[in-house]
Amino acid sequence: MYRSTLRRRHQHAISSRSLVAFLLVSSFGILFVGCSSNEPKVTAPLEEEFTFTEQDLERFRELARQAQDDVSSATATGSFVPRLDGGTGATAPTTPGQPLVLDLSQVSTYEALRATGADAGANVYRVTNVFLNVRQSPAVTAAAVGRLEQGDTVEVLDFADAAWARVKLADGQEGFVSTRYIAKLVPEERLPEEKKAFEGMYFVDFGFLNVRKSPDSQSELLGELAGQAIIRPLSMDQVWARISFNGGEGYVASEYLSPFLPNFLVRQDRYALPILHYRLNQEGVVAALGRHVDRLRADGYRIWTLRDLRELVLAQEERDVRIEPRTVVLAISDLSAENLQQVSDLLIARNAPATLFLPGKELGIDGITERQVVTLIANGFDVQSGAHSGDDLRSMTNSQVEIELRQSRQMLEDYTDREVFAVSYPWGGVNERVTQVAGQSGYLFGVGAAPAVAFTRNEFLQLPSLLVSGSMTEDDMLGLLRGQ
Repeated sequence: MYRSTLRRRHQHAISSRSLVAFLLVSSFGILFVGCSSNEPKVTAPLEEEFTFTEQDLERFRELARQAQDDVSSATATGSFVPRLDGGTGATAPTTPGQPLVLDLSQVSTYEALRATGADAGANVYRVTNVFLNVRQSPAVTAAAVGRLEQGDTVEVLDFADAAWARVKLADGQEGFVSTRYIAKLVPEERLPEEKKAFEGMYFVDFGFLNVRKSPDSQSELLGELAGQAIIRPLSMDQVWARISFNGGEGYVASEYLSPFLPNFLVRQDRYALPILHYRLNQEGVVAALGRHVDRLRADGYRIWTLRDLRELVLAQEERDVRIEPRTVVLAISDLSAENLQQVSDLLIARNAPATLFLPGKELGIDGITERQVVTLIANGFDVQSGAHSGDDLRSMTNSQVEIELRQSRQMLEDYTDREVFAVSYPWGGVNERVTQVAGQSGYLFGVGAAPAVAFTRNEFLQLPSLLVSGSMTEDDMLGLLRGQ
């Protein structure tokens, strides 16, 4: 009885983890001896001692992630890339009746990314450090009255000096924060105007600075300015600066003054990035896709995915980077087990990346399997959500929309062990209510059907896309890209 029970447990452990072995053996050539679904031929004592722990499974998953990274590197260098295999073996990652456990930690971060400088207001600054203490007075030794996280915003009331700003928090409480870890949100077209407001302002770039009655180092000492103090000189040359001081005037050495300018977070608010959208439920679209990709390559276009756009937007939080001209995103929706192989083979043969929107209803052992999804990623595809049922979200209640968006995201993240941050709204159906739920469900981008080649930052959840039909010629497609 003991041996029979142990054997059943052993078989159950192997079955529940067979996907990992299939993935590693078939896609990456990593062979795990003893993890086959066949009963191993071992002696009774060894069989009783064998265990397959959760730590083993986690280790296999880590090896799979490393293998995926290796394959991604191989893609960039033109090395061999494993092709999509149509095998089965994965089961749906969610169980009916079980509550969804979805990571929503990025919701506030994505809300901040979608905010524009124009939306922020006159004196709104964003926290750029991982965290920032709000103190009772402008000193590191002062008591903390609050704590802000990266991406939080505050209203700057004034600058106590170059090192400290007096701020108002969202709850109305006031305090002081280090100016080093905050930056003002500014649209790029308004940056010159913002900088102009601080022209002529300097701060004491030394421990303290003597104030004298006349521009002479031997003249009467009137007092001193504290280090980091901000002043606006009445006049200034290379040696002396004339300032207002204690109801009168005085002079300070110019060499100890530096221009004062707060940090600015310059936001690119408008992006010229056409999204070519191929919906596979239309006749002839797959054939058109192949011809169009060939023409894009021939005309020197750079093909992106939405993951590339996400990486750019994140990088823009730290430095000014832009999209190169003649860049286009390939987006493909209405994928199913019947057309997935054909589309992936076509794109792999052309070394063309694309964002593939997979509907949740298509995932499972009888549809698009976990093994197929992971192999898509290994081949360089960006896998995102096509919602769940494929029905128009605008006709649903808020709770139904939430289930549609969260369930599909959860299933794909369970399959891929990576974040899903974009959704293609079925039938292009989107309105303000749907975008609000999408944002609350942890999405950064949402693709609709508005025909445009550019979009603004606050349209990230309603990205326009150029719907391509199967009858469009290569010239028709290029005309769409040019806004013709």
